[in-house]
Amino acid sequence: MWLAIDTATDAASVAVGSPPLAASRAEVHGSRRHAAEILRLVDFALRPHRLRPADLDGIVLGDGPGSFTGLRVGWATAKGLAHEAGLDLRAIPSLMAAAAAAAVKLGAVPIAACFDALRGQVFGAVYVVHPGRVDTLVAPAVLTLTELAARAPARPVLAVGDGAVRYADDVMRWTGAAPVPLEALPPGATMLLSLLPRDGAARIIDDPAAAEPVYGRPAEAQVKWEARHGRPLADPSR
Repeated sequence: MWLAIDTATDAASVAVGSPPLAASRAEVHGSRRHAAEILRLVDFALRPHRLRPADLDGIVLGDGPGSFTGLRVGWATAKGLAHEAGLDLRAIPSLMAAAAAAAVKLGAVPIAACFDALRGQVFGAVYVVHPGRVDTLVAPAVLTLTELAARAPARPVLAVGDGAVRYADDVMRWTGAAPVPLEALPPGATMLLSLLPRDGAARIIDDPAAAEPVYGRPAEAQVKWEARHGRPLADPSR
């Protein structure tokens, strides 16, 4: 049994199951609630199976990119649980989980996942999700939608995520289909469990203490500090 945690977007989701299947799940919407609710969600997902963290085989995390604060909340929680219980950690791009959610119905076709990155940009990627593997056509990056389309070697049949919804007209011209919001798809944590056994999906976290998610861009506080001091912040994780 594995625990999955995804906090990269406005929705924080947790799932427990034997990959690729989720046996229980919990989620909360509103990024300001992530810190207050994440441990409650973990407990809610574990309780039906009478599991403690020490009973798990590992934890799989949404790797971002996405909300800086949301990712830190999810990763800090997972690191604490993994350290205490001696669990393995894996990380899967949260954008891949969003694409995989759409692939449940569409199958192995190119799907773009776009989270709103503000400033006219998205955290974007393009994937083809096969039953046993995932092909990354465009790796997660901070781009305008035009730049993402230019990088894609194939035209997606669909784009998902709040970034796709925000730039719906551009998405329609690119894919020929209306964008799909995240709330219309299965929760990210559920899809992390589904992806865990597939080739090309997960990275192993060898050093949990030093590991960080893929934020996509520095936190606003870091940007302001570096602008004020005229030099890079030595350790952004602090």
